[in-house]
Amino acid sequence: MTEQTMAGRTVLVTGASDGIGAQTARVLAALGATVHVTGRSAEKLRPIAEEVGTEPLIADFSRLDDVRRLAAQVGERVESLDVLLNNAGGTFAPSRTTHDAHEPNFQINHLAPFLLTHLLHPQLARAGSSLVVNTSSVANLMGRIVLDDLDYEHRRAREFTAYGTGKLMNILFTRGIAQRWSGDGIASVAVHPGPVGSSFGRDSWVVGLLYRSPLKRFATISVADGAAPLIVLAQGGPAPEVNGRYFSRLTPDGRENKQAHDQRLIDGLWERSRELCGELTQ
Repeated sequence: MTEQTMAGRTVLVTGASDGIGAQTARVLAALGATVHVTGRSAEKLRPIAEEVGTEPLIADFSRLDDVRRLAAQVGERVESLDVLLNNAGGTFAPSRTTHDAHEPNFQINHLAPFLLTHLLHPQLARAGSSLVVNTSSVANLMGRIVLDDLDYEHRRAREFTAYGTGKLMNILFTRGIAQRWSGDGIASVAVHPGPVGSSFGRDSWVVGLLYRSPLKRFATISVADGAAPLIVLAQGGPAPEVNGRYFSRLTPDGRENKQAHDQRLIDGLWERSRELCGELTQ
């Protein structure tokens, strides 16, 4: 990784309480960026915020009101935002619906970051040239988006498929931003960081079992290695060659679900997500 300075740039990292979010925040702060961090655990986030030199921003993405409050707090702290790293997410049992009565993999992995990004559109546009990085996954290959049933009200929700669908939505959202906001100087990229040996899957009994077992050492990469693609993309900024693309770690155009380039789904997911989020700035 090239040690390119981040001096003068303002960054927000979601899911920064631990894992690749925390590591990304630390490295970008060390490179000179002003880094704001958010997560749902005040206890875990506080020391990360102290390390990067900003106040912690607590928000639970299973509550959309928390996301709205978070956006308002960010707006009070920053005039403009150069990089938004939408890293919060995970895999969740579909039966445990959110406070807003949504299937959790849909809300936490897609709808909440969709809402946050829209609410922070003014700060991103004010930067003149900004980048949205959406942490996706190779699991997008398992996803299947049904626009008329985003919350699995009419079909059975299986955890791995629901998670993969949320990660597929991250790619479609990335392409939606690239198509709609380039005139505002906002670019977007999606990235699979790799199978990181962090606390991923802590909300899932099945996935958590693997990540707590000795197999974790053989099936995963380090947190530092997982954070590296996010750091490199943040350093590179809104370069035209990354806008609207999906990276598998540092390789562009990683393996994608066949739905990932379906324009009907890109547009439909954007519009339906807007409807579910209520009033937005854009």
